[in-house]
Amino acid sequence: MTTNVGRIWVRNLRLCTGLTLFFYVTTHLLNHSLGNISIPAMEAGLVVQKWLWQGIVGTVILYSALSTHYLLGLWAFYERRHFGWTATEVVQLILGLSIPFLLMNHLFVTRISLALYGTEKGYNQELYSFWVAGRFFGVVQAVLLVVAWIHGCIGLFHWLRLKPMFSRAMPWLAAVAVLVPVLALLGFFQGGRTMLTLAHDPAWRAANLNPGQVGVPAHNAQLTAWRNDSLLGALGALGFVLLARAVRALREWRGAAVRVTYPDGRSVRVPMGFSVLEASRSARVPHACICGGRGRCSTCRVRIVVGATCIPPPSTGEQAVLRRIAAAPMVRLACQARPSGDVSVVPLLPANWPVTALRRREWPMPGQERFIVVLTVDMRDSTRLAETRLPFDAVFIVDRFVTSVGAALTASGGRISHFLGDGLMATFGLEAEPREACFQALSALVAIGRNIEALNGVLHAQTGDRIRYGVGVHCGSAVVGDIGEGAMRTFTTLGDAANAAARLESLCKEFHCEAVISNDVWRTAGFSMVRLPEREASLRGRQATLLVHPIERVEHLAVFVSDGPVQEIQRTPGA
Repeated sequence: MTTNVGRIWVRNLRLCTGLTLFFYVTTHLLNHSLGNISIPAMEAGLVVQKWLWQGIVGTVILYSALSTHYLLGLWAFYERRHFGWTATEVVQLILGLSIPFLLMNHLFVTRISLALYGTEKGYNQELYSFWVAGRFFGVVQAVLLVVAWIHGCIGLFHWLRLKPMFSRAMPWLAAVAVLVPVLALLGFFQGGRTMLTLAHDPAWRAANLNPGQVGVPAHNAQLTAWRNDSLLGALGALGFVLLARAVRALREWRGAAVRVTYPDGRSVRVPMGFSVLEASRSARVPHACICGGRGRCSTCRVRIVVGATCIPPPSTGEQAVLRRIAAAPMVRLACQARPSGDVSVVPLLPANWPVTALRRREWPMPGQERFIVVLTVDMRDSTRLAETRLPFDAVFIVDRFVTSVGAALTASGGRISHFLGDGLMATFGLEAEPREACFQALSALVAIGRNIEALNGVLHAQTGDRIRYGVGVHCGSAVVGDIGEGAMRTFTTLGDAANAAARLESLCKEFHCEAVISNDVWRTAGFSMVRLPEREASLRGRQATLLVHPIERVEHLAVFVSDGPVQEIQRTPGA
């Protein structure tokens, strides 16, 4: 648990320091963009920059964030295994590791030169250095701006992509991500063009290229030597991390191992210390993970079937994520679970579950058997409607019908599982007890009647037509869950309850009524003592008959459902 707490603390610290550096880079680029106006405008913006970042507080914050983020980046590179990298993670890693080498010259000739020798450099001196004295470092500076910006944007993307507001903010963020560096590079280019002209003016050279502004040769030579030593140090640090990764890999594969088994029978033997997610990635077992194994998204979660005692208890951060998704017992984040013995796990989310669903907190439902109520509704005479109306008119009327019925179903607590052309099937009881689920279905019946009556009032005035419909309601045990592949994955209901509800809906024509509900639904809802018209129905596919209640007008049920769910009522039709 302590190890997981440390990992989460390190990730949060890296995020905070990264945001600090990204803010610094943003202000730097905005200052560069003032070059589209003039060099004096850039110098004026630099005054604000110096106030922010060259004071005692700003300097401490900036250099603490820079050194901490660099060291934590090396640590993250050491800790992360070689498998499971996405393309964006590889790009971010390469860009991040290249920043110290691109930054080193600029760091020594500006900030360190100022701190040690009091050299006051502004945009005039830097543009002269980049565009006149040494154009190679001008190219390096331009590349540094782009590399640092892209590296930061990728980090922000990984942090924000699961936030509910991200889909709405994404167009604006993308516009900013493109405009800021483009304007900065244009400002850098325009300032450079102006500098090529100013550099030939003796008066300008005398005012801007004195030793107090560009340094003396001895100091500059010393700064160059320190810069070269620092480049070698950064290269050595990177080499040390690569060597440490190689030593760790050798020790792990020679040491103790654990076995992770999956539902399809596959098993993976990995060194002790690997997380379940790392085990999946090492064996190329498809495993959902949107945040890259950082313990933020919960998409990698698994149910521990065997070996739960071999996994340390969840850290505070993991517990917070599990509480947010209302995880069941024995559910853990695969990226945080590091077994010390053999385990058997079941990944709970498909490997290709869409990110948009995760932002809306929509999780796939694994197949499970439970008590449900199924309500099927169908529009009558839709074939005649298609034959006698223009196609667009027919589609419009059917759409209004489906929309009205769907609104009634969802408002009453149902989940629409199928659209059947001119009808729908909804399921109740996924998050409710049997009595409440049956009551919700009866409430939906009344709401459907109310919505269709309002719709008929409009349609009859416009077209002279009225929509007729039939509804079947039955309850029982069924298997519910999500099936399908990728974007085609959908919720479905399998079992006798769904089949019987569809058969009851078709009986509405025979009984000349708006709805047929089974006695099981009526009794479970708490109305067993209320007498309704009864019929014995023989349904295709069932040997035994089913006691049902034809409801001539669904609005007649309003008196029973208006006061909310009840435990049991005893009421006669005349009461």
